[in-house]
Amino acid sequence: MEPFVVLEGVAAPLDRSKVDTDQILPARFLRRPRKEGYGGFLFRDWMDDPQFVLNQAAWRQARILVADRNFGGGSSREQAPWALSDYGIRCVISTSFGDIFYNNCFKNGLLPVVLQESEVDRLFYECAALPGFRLSVDLQQQTVSTADRSQVMRFEVDAFRKYSLLNGLDEIGLTLRHADKIRAYEDRRRAQQPWLFR
Repeated sequence: MEPFVVLEGVAAPLDRSKVDTDQILPARFLRRPRKEGYGGFLFRDWMDDPQFVLNQAAWRQARILVADRNFGGGSSREQAPWALSDYGIRCVISTSFGDIFYNNCFKNGLLPVVLQESEVDRLFYECAALPGFRLSVDLQQQTVSTADRSQVMRFEVDAFRKYSLLNGLDEIGLTLRHADKIRAYEDRRRAQQPWLFR
């Protein structure tokens, strides 16, 4: 998993509330066996609309998504954060998230940032008024700031999740930090109980 330290990029305003995981990635595209390849199906039912925000030239290369409340509610679809990441979005900013989606984001290298409603409203206004509006998201400092740093907003994040993202560690990566101990245990078992390995 790619570490998340500081992300600087264009922020796209998705001014729709209660965007659920089926809108993020429709169920008919869940047949892929790996994380890669889902980006082309992100918001698939909305991408047919030429006016949809990610179809606009100013926001096609967005790395940050500013979303309305309760983003990612609905089913426990891990492919939803996969689709966002594969498209190129590494951070979603909202006032609230669906619980399972929020947890799945951290497991897949995507940072969900919760800000106050007034802060998100201001970001929506600035994204719409200034197409190509850029933000900087600093996980170490736990801040979201405008490019000129005239606005700096703080967010909270669990210390363990922060550590994992900063170091690019998913659940497998966290386990593999103990690979030497795991191998030593397996070697001991093999020596003590060889009949289990025949």
